[in-house]
Amino acid sequence: MTATSSINTGKALFVDRDGVINKEKDYVWKAEDFEFLEGVFEALREAVEKGYKIVVITNQAGIARGYYSEEDFQRLTEWMVHKLRDQGVPVAGVYYDPTHPEHGIGKYRKESLRRKPNPGMIFEAAREHHFDLQASALVGDKLSDIEAGRRAGVGRLFLVRTGHPFDDADVPPGCEVADDLREAVKKLAMSDEL
Repeated sequence: MTATSSINTGKALFVDRDGVINKEKDYVWKAEDFEFLEGVFEALREAVEKGYKIVVITNQAGIARGYYSEEDFQRLTEWMVHKLRDQGVPVAGVYYDPTHPEHGIGKYRKESLRRKPNPGMIFEAAREHHFDLQASALVGDKLSDIEAGRRAGVGRLFLVRTGHPFDDADVPPGCEVADDLREAVKKLAMSDEL
């Protein structure tokens, strides 16, 4: 192993799933209920062309609540990743947290350092793929997504309007607002070219 092999040089585009990649519905776990948002494939392809690795980070409280199993989630994830790959979007990783501190059942009821707004999933992905977090970006539809990115030191943070509604007054300093993933990636690509 050389000294340079531990240097973090890659950059990631961390994307939340529900409300960013697919239409926000309550606890999606079946392919027939999964609806890709308009422009998602084009946006992610553009990010890949700009050198970003695509990483999905998603809280899955539906598992914690007993609405579906981790196996159900994995099946849907495999389907989603396959669909994205078919559209020219390789996914470097999908990270999820199946817990909830109040509504979890059994082993899933706990505080987790991986559950957003905690940054654990981002740190895990960065370790595994040697991402430079300052050179990376994150797109989410909730303030908890943005907080996770902020705590992890992700360089660019985007809050999109395609998922959970939010009040513009609550958007933290340093976070950019975009109508959707497509607009967020366009802003990211334009600043990368400067």
